[in-house]
Amino acid sequence: MWDGQSKSNSGRTARARRPLSELGLEWASRVWRPAGTVVAVGLALLLTWHVVSGKHGLSVWQQKRIEDKQLRKEIEELEQENGRLRIRVERLKSDPDAIEREARDKLHYARPGEVIYALPPEPKSQAQPATK
Repeated sequence: MWDGQSKSNSGRTARARRPLSELGLEWASRVWRPAGTVVAVGLALLLTWHVVSGKHGLSVWQQKRIEDKQLRKEIEELEQENGRLRIRVERLKSDPDAIEREARDKLHYARPGEVIYALPPEPKSQAQPATK
């Protein structure tokens, strides 16, 4: 038993006799490696959050894609309306029947001997009050 005690005492004295820089290095490797891992994981999570929700992240990109589709659809509808109006203008420039129809509808012009009756515009669909 005396030999076992001497071995454990010699281990303690060997540790106590090691230089302070060596002990500091051992402590740093035990403490800083897990701390470095925690910091690296934290930075990775922060970067992931920034990629998804940041100023130019995926959620903003998705919103811009939806907005782009809506604007493209609106542009297409406006181009179609523009084409219809362009055709109407060309007809009004060259077709006498179209000019006459427009003058009668919009300006209420009449040929000699005709009488025009102007009716009030129809009310838009309004809810009828319930009768008892």
